[in-house]
Amino acid sequence: MDYWTFCLVFSFFVKLVNSVYSAEASPAPAPIPKDKLLILTVATEKTDGFNRFMQSAAYFNYTVKVLGMGEAWKGGNVGHSIGGGQKVRLLKDAVKDLADQEDLVILSVDSQNLHLACGSVGRVFRPWSQHLHSVIVSNSMIGYAPYINRIVSKWNLDDNDDDQLFYTKIYLDPLQRESLNMTLDHKCQIFQNLNGAVDEVLLKFGTGRVRVRNTLYDSLPVVVHGNGNTKMYLNYLGNYVPNAWSYEQGCSHCDDDLVELSQLKVYPDVLIGVFIEQPTPFLPEFFQRLLTLDYPKDKLKVFVHNNEVYHEKHIQRFWEENRNVFKSFKVVGPEENLSQGEARNMGMDICRQDATCDYYFSIDSDVMLTNRQTIKLLIEQNRKIIGPLVTRHSKLWSNFWGALSLDGYYARSEDYIDIVQRKRVGVWNIPYMAHVYLVKGSVLRNELKERNCFVLEKLDSDMALCRSAREMTSHREKESPSPESFHMLRPPKGVFMYITNRHDFGRLISTANYNISHYNNDLWQIYENPVDWKEKYIHQNYTEIFTANYMEEPCPDVFWFPVLTETACDEIVEEMEHYGSWSGGRHEDKRISGGYETVPTDDIHMKQIGFDKEWLHFIREFISPVTLKVFAGYYTKGYAVMNFVVKYTPERQAYLRPHHDSSTFTINIALNNKDVDFQGGGCRFHRYNCSIDSPRKGWSFMHPGRLTHLHEGLPTTNGTRYILVSFIDP
Repeated sequence: MDYWTFCLVFSFFVKLVNSVYSAEASPAPAPIPKDKLLILTVATEKTDGFNRFMQSAAYFNYTVKVLGMGEAWKGGNVGHSIGGGQKVRLLKDAVKDLADQEDLVILSVDSQNLHLACGSVGRVFRPWSQHLHSVIVSNSMIGYAPYINRIVSKWNLDDNDDDQLFYTKIYLDPLQRESLNMTLDHKCQIFQNLNGAVDEVLLKFGTGRVRVRNTLYDSLPVVVHGNGNTKMYLNYLGNYVPNAWSYEQGCSHCDDDLVELSQLKVYPDVLIGVFIEQPTPFLPEFFQRLLTLDYPKDKLKVFVHNNEVYHEKHIQRFWEENRNVFKSFKVVGPEENLSQGEARNMGMDICRQDATCDYYFSIDSDVMLTNRQTIKLLIEQNRKIIGPLVTRHSKLWSNFWGALSLDGYYARSEDYIDIVQRKRVGVWNIPYMAHVYLVKGSVLRNELKERNCFVLEKLDSDMALCRSAREMTSHREKESPSPESFHMLRPPKGVFMYITNRHDFGRLISTANYNISHYNNDLWQIYENPVDWKEKYIHQNYTEIFTANYMEEPCPDVFWFPVLTETACDEIVEEMEHYGSWSGGRHEDKRISGGYETVPTDDIHMKQIGFDKEWLHFIREFISPVTLKVFAGYYTKGYAVMNFVVKYTPERQAYLRPHHDSSTFTINIALNNKDVDFQGGGCRFHRYNCSIDSPRKGWSFMHPGRLTHLHEGLPTTNGTRYILVSFIDP
């Protein structure tokens, strides 16, 4: 290359580099001022979706003009956008007066199924407009007022015609597209349509804010639209954007529009619907929790549907004791032979038909509410439908789903585990809930005014209700729409359902393996429902053994401590008496190895009533920790072959001669009260000449079994004495 050629090439290269750097260094186009951006939306009534849209617009300080509010909604052909033509007509009338404002940008959107995810509409649109695009379309549309006017002025169809088909035909016409400077938002820089793109859209958590991100184009869309099944994903996104929840601030809207019950002169009337649809453990405790709810009882009516004959005795007992506590108490029993859906329809309709019913609180018998303020807290949250989060103990099973699969069943949302474990706390818009929820009476008389909410196709009753709330279209209209009904169909309103985990409300109990063949069936629930089992059967002072050294040592190395409740003692005795086959205190005993008992008692073994596995679990859970405390350095295996209830009476067997136990250590629990149920009794330890003659019901002795603690059972002189004995680590 000669010198002059080199200089020419080098000069061209320098100019090229300078032009590139100059372009990169040039300032970005100024955003469109917010007073030059007008959002137009069509809504005939204030639905939950509309209110959410307006909330996001207010957050960004956008100017919104609502068209058609209060107008009757006109339908469209089935399978098309209902009332689409009505939207275009209203938009046409509104834009006509704005057509001369050449610098005014109009964003036309559907407020029912749309969310504003960030506040940069003007900033994003300006670069597009500088490239001669006056209108950008997707499911929504943005553009300069004169061009929007030119588009909608072409509308000359009916209100029930399809608006999307109208816009599509204009765009597909090359001449019209060019004359209107129209383009599509191919890379979702402004508009994100979720239909067919859910897998591409994620939440992007930043410092103090959350954005919607399209992972395919790495864009941050401003307007997010959902239709069909994607509305549920839109609701999920709306739990976070634009400012609903973040890691730094938590829930930003949880305290919006609260109802201050303390400021009300009269509390709202609530109908409680209780549903016992299968055998349920701890039902008496369930009713007691209902009774102790902190809410004026003269404002509570109770409707109970019981589908189980087994539970009639529990309901009868509760009714007899509390018949005058509530404003009313109605029971529909198994003799009515109602399905779940029919029973739930009946309960909800009682509130619907009663103009004084302000709220309907539905609760299944497998819900243990531990928060006495539950009804108050739900009412104060002021949502149309809201449920308290309840979960299975130490499991991820709860009363809500964070997402649905395409066929309408369970799918796990990204935030489900965090919500269940209360790592994210707030009030969450969800597609499905069950077991326990509160519904406003006004909603039952308006949006959910159709009685048959719980019976739909082949769906379970709870799924049918949630679908009814989400879609809000008459079942009859969906199944067989008539031509004359096309113009009367209402737009799907989509009543939002919420779950709150702002407080600890309680738990779900397991009913799956509940065997009702025993006399006191809850005793067998130590595995399935350990928390409820402990609350019912373990002495209230048991934990003080470890926190306050709450025990006694009446004789050397004989420790005395509380372990069982009176209820546990009574039910164990009842179970044994119901079984009835007492051994009679004979030496010959086929129940034990060798068939001979040296020091026999009149007893029944735990194994005989099928309670041996449960009792060994009790020993490991509640006796082993005490053993380690009092016999430091000894780690029990928690194993015992001999676990039995002894019955002492003056007539059959009043006492037990001196003996050692075939155990490393023994526990001996008193199952009834001295001087009330019997006289006499007690235990004497010979080596120490020490007697314990006033056993306490529910308290256990623990003492070494061999060598040092020869002991005898003192005579029972009157009545019947019961004790429960285990020879541990034989």
